[in-house]
Amino acid sequence: MHEPQTVEIEPANAATGTATGTVLWLHGLGADGHDFEPIVAELALPQRVALRFVFPHAPIRPVTLNGGMRMRAWYDIISLDRSGPQDEQGIRESAAILTSLIERERQRGIANDRVVVAGFSQGGAIAMHTALRHPKRLAGLMVLSSWLPLGSSFAAEVLNNPHSQSRELPVFMAHGTFDPMLPIAMGQQSRAALQGAGFEVEWHEYPMAHAVCAEEIVAIRKWLLSVFAASSD
Repeated sequence: MHEPQTVEIEPANAATGTATGTVLWLHGLGADGHDFEPIVAELALPQRVALRFVFPHAPIRPVTLNGGMRMRAWYDIISLDRSGPQDEQGIRESAAILTSLIERERQRGIANDRVVVAGFSQGGAIAMHTALRHPKRLAGLMVLSSWLPLGSSFAAEVLNNPHSQSRELPVFMAHGTFDPMLPIAMGQQSRAALQGAGFEVEWHEYPMAHAVCAEEIVAIRKWLLSVFAASSD
């Protein structure tokens, strides 16, 4: 597997000069790693929180729902029906990419419990799939306007798996109440699945479509500050 291309932003004016934590943030369908790059400045994190932001580019692949057009996608979308067929191979391949990025951060001196895995839409699905199954404790999981893929494997690989993610994992989920692409019911059902597995979920709803809003960025900032304060105790 080739190492994924990434957009990276190192902490600005960090007191130590180096990152002490990482946010791995996956973009949505058809976008790329630059999509959420501007949000780092908008978060306006204090200098004491020395975070590296890593935004990987998804592979380019044909997307069935878009007439086979090739674009950046974490997996193929065959149907919008939640009970329809899913691209399990693509999902697991992208999960492997994200897992390799978690390991790369460890090799760069960032322990697993100082890594937040995040994503929007398709990226959120991969973030959720990967983080919940990761055997080492992570700092947190942030899922924006997304859903839990491969629900049929959830019980065996997460719910009943003693080696899956710690139930103490901080989870942040947000969704737009007017989302026409991924209706909020999909996010709510995903939240319920996590809660049923023993995870505590910080849930936010916003009057928006398939997007990120200013109020959401404020909530993300607060959550990140709490997560990295807790993981450094």
